[in-house]
Amino acid sequence: MGNRYLDGAYAPVREEFTTFDLAVTGTLPPWLDGRYLRNGPNPMAADPATYHWFTGEGMVHGIRLRDGSAQWYRNRWVRSRSVAEALGEPAPGGPVSNGMDFACNTNVIGHAGRAFAIVEAGSLPYELNEELDTLGSTDLGGLTGYTAHPKRDPATGELHAVSYHWGWGEEVRYSVIDAEGTVRRTVAIPTTGSPMLHDCALTESNVLIFDLPCDFDLDAAMGGAELPYRWKEGEAARVGVLPRHGDAVDIRWCEVEPCYVFHTLNAYDDGDRVVLDVIRHDRMFATDLHGPNEGPPTLERWLIDPTSGKVIEETLDDRPQEFPRGDERRLGSSHRYGWTVALTAAPDGSVDFGANALIRHDLAKGGSTRRQFGPSTVCGEFIYLTPDEATPEGEGVVMGLVYDADRNVSDLMVLDAASLETLATVHLPARVPNGFHGNWLPA
Repeated sequence: MGNRYLDGAYAPVREEFTTFDLAVTGTLPPWLDGRYLRNGPNPMAADPATYHWFTGEGMVHGIRLRDGSAQWYRNRWVRSRSVAEALGEPAPGGPVSNGMDFACNTNVIGHAGRAFAIVEAGSLPYELNEELDTLGSTDLGGLTGYTAHPKRDPATGELHAVSYHWGWGEEVRYSVIDAEGTVRRTVAIPTTGSPMLHDCALTESNVLIFDLPCDFDLDAAMGGAELPYRWKEGEAARVGVLPRHGDAVDIRWCEVEPCYVFHTLNAYDDGDRVVLDVIRHDRMFATDLHGPNEGPPTLERWLIDPTSGKVIEETLDDRPQEFPRGDERRLGSSHRYGWTVALTAAPDGSVDFGANALIRHDLAKGGSTRRQFGPSTVCGEFIYLTPDEATPEGEGVVMGLVYDADRNVSDLMVLDAASLETLATVHLPARVPNGFHGNWLPA
């Protein structure tokens, strides 16, 4: 039995590289001084009949840029206990929560001068050093599980997150980590089931929490499913508006049309309403139990009125797309631009996350710019960077990984953020499997 998430651009790599002085075509902006890190699944062993894209062991890939050059590329498995054992190495140690010691495979962030590989569903972050070696897991002084998508408040430097785990029953947990890297607040939020909650959103005064009908399924778990979450047809969907300094009793729930949301672009307060831009899927894990393949996801705007509980849902762009990123300086405030990865829908409605185009959205004036990569390429998420705080939104660069099947290697591409024209291409010595999320960690 075949499994698309083990073949082609998704296929795992078996070697850890350390390569210096990478070739660069074009000119890297000299202000780029730091590391681009990206995380994704890289299974050490997998059964094609049961493997789910979200469950492969995590591998972090990194490129160090400085003074217009690419100094090194490294890729390293995140050493959970099972990964370390498989590699014949001592386990790095650290706390384990909920009995979960999973090699974090979804995102990698910098916070308080440290780097963390992160994942959801009850696992704790794993800290990495400058060379991407695993230092060990950490609860940062109070976590009982974490998420793949914390939101950093640009004003305070705090990380806000909403986490879930099937063992918590019908609740999710909102946490705040201060700028020094210590948990300072947690709030348990009752939900209608035990939902899979991949992302949240943050405004200047609220946290937005999704309670959507993709829930933990005990029968699937007992049957050996690697990811035991299933679509619950007929169940309601809602988004909660929680004041950032409030408790669970203060949350206001607003119903939306049944759907699933992996990723938000941004949210902001607009008087008494909240504006939320999301990538909307009609459903999730209803028919395809190996990955997110339930029809074309679209870019939508939800206008949320917490007082009335009403939500106006508007489609901003009906082309298939995912992995939205924006200006992190504008997180929680009104935004104009966003960058998404354009997906391709097959005639039967299925969607492959192996895309080869990037879209820049102008959400104020409308319209977009589309950058098509080569016919044999697969691109992942692109992140947006500026040289300084004074740079206007929309100017600067976007960067991301692009796999070239003809050469069987990947490149880090740096594009002009406005035109999407190539400024520089960093040539890597190997292929980076199609994965999830990355970030820039400045020196």
